[in-house]
Amino acid sequence: MGLPGMVLSAIAATAGAIMYWAVTYQGTGFRLSTVGLILMIVGAIGFVVSAIIFAVSRNPVNAPSHTMNRQVTDTAGNTSSVHEDTN
Repeated sequence: MGLPGMVLSAIAATAGAIMYWAVTYQGTGFRLSTVGLILMIVGAIGFVVSAIIFAVSRNPVNAPSHTMNRQVTDTAGNTSSVHEDTN
């Protein structure tokens, strides 16, 4: 989910707001304002859930750095050790 879920939820909530406040058509047995209200509620809930998932899935700022030790051999057959620090 994450960021794409947040965008989709915002679009659903916007479409629901338009249907709730801007559309005045009243069909028989089918109210667009009710559908708009449902879309706004579902969009808001989806936005909050996606924002939580997006925040939790991010790496923490104070994550420990990773170190890597490896041995390198050149074309002449000489070996040397390499130590790398990555953030």
